[in-house]
Amino acid sequence: MKKVLIITYYWPPAGGIGVLRCLKIAKYLRDNGWEPVIFTSTASEYEFLDDRNHTDVPENLEVHRIKGFNPTALFKRISGRAAEKPLLDIIANSSRSNNLIDNIGIWIRGNFFIPDARMFWAKPAEKAIRDWLMTNQCDALFSDGPPHTNTLVALKIANAFDIPWLADFQDPWTQADYYAHMKITPWAHKVHRKWESRALEKANFICIASPSWADDLKALGRNDAEVLYYGYDEADFENYEPIHNTGLTIFHGGLLGKDRRPRPLIDALSNLKETIIEQRGHLEIRLAGSVDQAVIDDFENAGLGGHLNILGLIPRQEVLAEMAKASILLLPINDAPNAKGRIPGKLFEMVRSEKPIIALGQRNGDVAQILSATGAGETFEYDDSKEVQQYISDFISNHPRAMQESTLLAIDFSNERLTKQVSGWLDAIVSNKESTKH
Repeated sequence: MKKVLIITYYWPPAGGIGVLRCLKIAKYLRDNGWEPVIFTSTASEYEFLDDRNHTDVPENLEVHRIKGFNPTALFKRISGRAAEKPLLDIIANSSRSNNLIDNIGIWIRGNFFIPDARMFWAKPAEKAIRDWLMTNQCDALFSDGPPHTNTLVALKIANAFDIPWLADFQDPWTQADYYAHMKITPWAHKVHRKWESRALEKANFICIASPSWADDLKALGRNDAEVLYYGYDEADFENYEPIHNTGLTIFHGGLLGKDRRPRPLIDALSNLKETIIEQRGHLEIRLAGSVDQAVIDDFENAGLGGHLNILGLIPRQEVLAEMAKASILLLPINDAPNAKGRIPGKLFEMVRSEKPIIALGQRNGDVAQILSATGAGETFEYDDSKEVQQYISDFISNHPRAMQESTLLAIDFSNERLTKQVSGWLDAIVSNKESTKH
């Protein structure tokens, strides 16, 4: 069986959505003729833990854990944050937007922590991989970014050992929608672009999480960039049973920051509150994950505070349980001009959930295209309050429609199918190298 060395900072027991891309690929690679070997960080590095992710790790998998300096704990102390609380996206946090320490932290992060705050893990990881390769062989490299520190480690290993390299991107590097908010100076931008360009030139194959972002990479010179959707794991839905109740429950799980305040939904629910309670008997908005105080204030100022339930950080299986009992799922995309290609990883589980989705974002964006193709929901711009109100009004006046068709179409985004796609790309870059030799 061919062997692929996977470089990923996040690995179980890490929680959150970012760990799942490499984990689910590694889970199904053996079925496609590839044995993964994992190089990752130590468990103490992770902000959020979810022990249930261990159930997806293949038996007898070779995993190497490498420790590097993580500046997160130091920043928490300096900024007055509690050590035990996860440090999530400070850029999207409005409640501390005028905090001098946060602004300094963002500036340092963008200009000195290149490519990202995991940069101190790069040298120990590179050394560990070099040492392993002195006595072991692999057929290909697979890296996933962000953190783009993974990409830099893979770049240096590919250069040193001439191993075929598949570079995967969950988010772009300098083209990411949040890059402009990092207070990056022209000098630092040149450094970011230098390493990004070298990675794009060296990688034997490039894939990224959305069609629009693939087009952006083509604009940087990688005309062969392909799309690898995030996908979902059908095995996670083995015991999933959607519940249809008479009330109206709106659910969102994940980061809900100042750049995705769901004002159209809030306006709609505020105007329809009495009608919803009269016709459905119950209204509840359930928000799991990190919720910005400005979002909570928006709900309370609209008279919806009594219907709001903040769940905090919960494991993924509990997120699926919340989806099962929800009436409608909320998916706000970053309210930013360059967020057309932003496809949250949770979208595909939402499509599979058999529940209708209200997405907020660009009507010509990649999320809107997927929802339209699967029939799993509708996308509304951030100024479409009347259209959102009409959608909810139609929903509460009629029986919830069956979503089985979207469930069948969701199979195209299953991790099993996507991993088969990855294995085909790995086969191709290895074959190309062999043919070049001869």
